[in-house]
Amino acid sequence: MATMTYVGIEVSTDAEGFFADPSKWTEAMAPQIAAAEGIAELTDRHWQVIRFMRDEYERKGDAPNVRALSKTTGIPIKELYQLFPKGPAKLAAKIAGVPKPHGCI
Repeated sequence: MATMTYVGIEVSTDAEGFFADPSKWTEAMAPQIAAAEGIAELTDRHWQVIRFMRDEYERKGDAPNVRALSKTTGIPIKELYQLFPKGPAKLAAKIAGVPKPHGCI
């Protein structure tokens, strides 16, 4: 386990930076996580995806993969890649403080 500090709060993460305990995440942390991943500003569209990832994780215990993310949110896959260039489902999950979706490399 590694430790990261976001907005002055220490959180445990796995080797890839995903939160070990998603309940420690707050929305205030998201811009700092995003900036570390190369996303300078979170737009309303980013927040739509981030909040959806959180909701899905809380309801199902797993974050959706990119296809399910696109289908359920109505955001085209191409746009998801523009919003989250390093892999939409994986990067959105990291910014949302939830574990990496199954099937993501």
